Amino acid sequence: MTPAGKARAGDPERDTLAKATDENFPVAPFFLPRAWRTDLMAVYGFARLVDDIGDGDLAPGGADARLLGVPPEAAEDRTALLDAFEADLLRVFDGTPRHPILRRLQPTVRRSRLTTEPFLGLIAANRQDQLVRRYETYDDLLAYCELSANPVGRLVLAVTGTATPERIRRSDAVCTALQIVEHLQDVAEDLGRDRIYLPAEDMKRFHVQEADLATPTAGASVRALVAYEAERARNLLNEGTPLVGSVHGRLRLLLAGFVAGGRAAIKAIAAAEYDVLPGPPKPSKIQLLRAVGVTLRGEG
Repeated sequence: MTPAGKARAGDPERDTLAKATDENFPVAPFFLPRAWRTDLMAVYGFARLVDDIGDGDLAPGGADARLLGVPPEAAEDRTALLDAFEADLLRVFDGTPRHPILRRLQPTVRRSRLTTEPFLGLIAANRQDQLVRRYETYDDLLAYCELSANPVGRLVLAVTGTATPERIRRSDAVCTALQIVEHLQDVAEDLGRDRIYLPAEDMKRFHVQEADLATPTAGASVRALVAYEAERARNLLNEGTPLVGSVHGRLRLLLAGFVAGGRAAIKAIAAAEYDVLPGPPKPSKIQLLRAVGVTLRGEG
């Protein structure tokens, strides 16, 4: 799932939100209106915590489990934690949630009139991660991204009051692209969790075996496969880029940052000659800023 999956310690709310600094582009940058920053951080906190539950990256000691009312004997059971988290999410809409991340989310839900659907999608994606560890086809992967990535973009549009059917369509393309790019950056880390997000049909096409993904550096077949998937992500980003030009002001800069983060990450992967196995190729801040400028100018 999402990056920055290190074990958390201390205050669950503080440490979850601190992970925002590890993303490719700031989740709620300083230039946004304060109300938007508050709401976007609340949404981010939800998405981050549900990923940490699904990835088994909660802080030692079981603080999150206790907050969710999960008994100590089930504190390591990800499915039980996800079930309890979903029950607490529903309290956001009709009661008082137990977890501080969800209490922080409640005012955002009310202000923006958010529905349960995108939040339940993110939880469903993490449930799927407990059961599905390989994806046979690209379409299967896209269906997963519909749950794991697209709800985030839809929530951004809802919080900023800019959702339209066309913008949602473009946003879905961008979010799916960003998820695919993240999977490419994290091939080795995901394999360590016994997960592969490279479609099996594509692995067969490029003559890549699972053992090829466990080597210190990528061979020619793996590099060709990564390049193929990176091109797919690039095409999706291009499909979604008109979203940036459809809005104005500081929101335009925010969305340009998301698109640029994906573009810069793809360039970093290409600069590494598509060898993602030693670790995630990531762009520098200068490269990211340049990509933002290119995106704002409407260039490819």
